[in-house]
Amino acid sequence: MIVEHVINEDPESEVPIEGDYPDEVVPVEQYTISGYGADFDVEGIVKRLIRNDIEIPDFQRDFVWSKNKASRFIESLLMGLPVPGIFLYREKGSQKLRVIDGHQRLMSLRFYIEGKFKDSKRTFSLQSLDSRFNGLAYDDLPDEDRRRLNDSIIHASVIQQEAPDEDGSSQYSIFERINTTSTPLSPQEIRSAIHGGKFNDLILTLNEFEPWRALYGNRSTRKRDEELILRFLALHFCFDQYKPPMKSFLNTFMSGNKDLKLYSEDDIRSVFQDTVSVILEKLDRTAFKPSGPLNAAVQDSVMVGIACRLEKGPINAEIKEEYDSLMQNKEFGNLVYSQTSHLENVRRRIHLAIEAFATVE
Repeated sequence: MIVEHVINEDPESEVPIEGDYPDEVVPVEQYTISGYGADFDVEGIVKRLIRNDIEIPDFQRDFVWSKNKASRFIESLLMGLPVPGIFLYREKGSQKLRVIDGHQRLMSLRFYIEGKFKDSKRTFSLQSLDSRFNGLAYDDLPDEDRRRLNDSIIHASVIQQEAPDEDGSSQYSIFERINTTSTPLSPQEIRSAIHGGKFNDLILTLNEFEPWRALYGNRSTRKRDEELILRFLALHFCFDQYKPPMKSFLNTFMSGNKDLKLYSEDDIRSVFQDTVSVILEKLDRTAFKPSGPLNAAVQDSVMVGIACRLEKGPINAEIKEEYDSLMQNKEFGNLVYSQTSHLENVRRRIHLAIEAFATVE
């Protein structure tokens, strides 16, 4: 069977994330966004960070700036030079401010004022500078320079989605468009950044489940393995609500269940672990890799099909014959090769998988 949706096990040579959505055209959404400019002094914004009033998402790329780069940024403020502004998103309920763009700058300031750079135990002193500030830690600054830094202004653009009011989907679009990292974030990296919460934490935990790791392979540096978990859960729980594009469907599902209010941790953990365990036990590590590389369409179809059968009780019989028959089905092969996120194709291939395992004892 010809395979699309390749997900490479080698973290050094992962295919671009677009390979997971080769045939999707994401419709243009229209939003009503309110926004305003806000000027924060450095001392105040660092205090907000410490209190978590300004929240850096669980995942918004690791802190990647070198000490040299952080030093030059801080030096610019000490010299009174203008620096780029940041983007913040105000959440309606909590009124917390979530960082969309500016993570590296904000954390550089926090590290400097708190005295330790990243995970280092050594005092954070500015380095590789030609100015008189070279070698100075925050506590070493002359009083006038310390005041100048504390009073320096960081301009922020603060936005909030007003409509549609059922979700915060504009966060995803804004984050995707203005994120300034040199390597664009993958869709799941963005979801994890803007929808961090109990559901995201649960996905991280499920991603460590040993049978899943055996089926998937090496951990993905771009969160593709986590996205496949999300994809299975979304199609299992909300199959009848699916409409393309797949990317938007997954965004909506993760946003809606951010705090595990729609589907409980117990239900999610049970269906995922039971399904994965059966697949590894009764098939093998290549269950999602019929032609070598991992096929995401095969993965979600087989998992949904077996999860549906498990709703009737444990599976005692072997399922290899049913699996092989499904893999050899020409219609199924076409559906996991071409236009894999189209509505009718998704419905049909998952229906075929459910049908294939429905009568297993």
